[in-house]
Amino acid sequence: MKNYIKGSVLILVLAVLSACKVSKDVETPKPALPETFRSAVTTGDTSSIAEIQWKSFFTEATLQKLIDSAIAKNYDMQIAVKNIEESQLLFKQVKWNYVPQVDLNVTANSQRPSDNSINGLSLKQNNIGSKHVEDYSANVAISWEADIWGKIHNQQRSALAAYLQTQEAKKAIQTNIVASVSQGYYNLLMLDAQLDIAQKNVKLNDSTLRIIKLQYDAGQVTSLAIQQADAQKQAAEQLVPQFEQNIAIQENALRILTGALPDKIERSSNLDAMVIPTNVATGVPSAIVSRRPDVRSAELALMIANSKVGISKAQMYPALRITAQGGVNSFKASNWFNIPASLFGVVAGSVVQPLLDHKQLKTDYEVAQVDREKTVLQFRQSVLNAVGEVSDALVKIDKLKSQQTIAASRVNTLQQATKNADLLFKNGLATYLEVITAQGNVLQSELELASIKRDELSAVSDLYRSLGGGWK
Repeated sequence: MKNYIKGSVLILVLAVLSACKVSKDVETPKPALPETFRSAVTTGDTSSIAEIQWKSFFTEATLQKLIDSAIAKNYDMQIAVKNIEESQLLFKQVKWNYVPQVDLNVTANSQRPSDNSINGLSLKQNNIGSKHVEDYSANVAISWEADIWGKIHNQQRSALAAYLQTQEAKKAIQTNIVASVSQGYYNLLMLDAQLDIAQKNVKLNDSTLRIIKLQYDAGQVTSLAIQQADAQKQAAEQLVPQFEQNIAIQENALRILTGALPDKIERSSNLDAMVIPTNVATGVPSAIVSRRPDVRSAELALMIANSKVGISKAQMYPALRITAQGGVNSFKASNWFNIPASLFGVVAGSVVQPLLDHKQLKTDYEVAQVDREKTVLQFRQSVLNAVGEVSDALVKIDKLKSQQTIAASRVNTLQQATKNADLLFKNGLATYLEVITAQGNVLQSELELASIKRDELSAVSDLYRSLGGGWK
């Protein structure tokens, strides 16, 4: 009865001590955040486009199909899923650290000692009748370390945070994939538009060249006019294979991003049909901490760092280990399982306190503290980068919108000027140089307008990603 009471008291003491923490966690710091993002339109609306599911944000059919395929088949995404599975297995394994370790040992030894050794002389004196010393044992050994200082608890916390980090990593990969596929698709549509512009300009130059050749035959212009018009046509013709090359490369890149072999991509739309959203609500900056996967991952890294500090600190304190062993043992095989005569049992407890370890444990603890301080700084940096990316995307959208308005007006002006120059030239009221100059200007302005439209669409996609959208 006394032994039972002593054992109960010991278990109670261990339970109390196991709740002790030898290190204090550093709380997730509150980063300095602005009330609104720079260049954001100030409204009372706290919603954000990042809360919209990507299928509702990107509504073009071909683009949706590409993004859906990329999420399912992209190899980075598949690796991220495997990382989650691996981390989940490790987390489940850590839970077993609370359970005693149990080993089954079965041994059989036979030794022939020297006749002049102590064992040999003992055999002779005891008249055992054998020159061999035999030992047969079958036992179960149990070993358990009390989690007095929360070491196992911190190991479990660290494993949980690592598991959650892999989930955030998968989300981050998906947000990047959604943004990359959409931007690649917008670039493909831009190249389609630029190829069409170049081909139309080639036809326009060809028409002008035919008229100049007729004027040359009539003696109205010199061969210099033909040469300059032909050079202008060749400049436009050179753009055609260049754009075709870029289209093929962009198609290959998109196919690889979607986990497919390089091939052509069928388009169901064009650049002019792409509508740039007018409402790009950003919400409040504080929401970015919980929404962006990379920021959330940095926050979980602090949990891991806190756990490592606790583990390294616990290593410096005494460890209470309890071992037990029981089974059957005999020096003769015939008596090995003679019950109960061959039964034996051993119970032992030990307290281990590190004394001299070349200062390794203290150094490990101090290094863990420094790593935790670094993690805090990395978390702050991730928040700062996130705010910066949102602000950059907003200013791009704002200024590109202004550029697009000016560029569109310039294209309209130059298109009208080209038509006028062509009419005047056919009626002998304008020179071939004026026509060539007008055609060259409209070509460049139309190419620039397509590029600005692509940049504006990409900036909206980048804003969606930087706000943390795309993983829903």
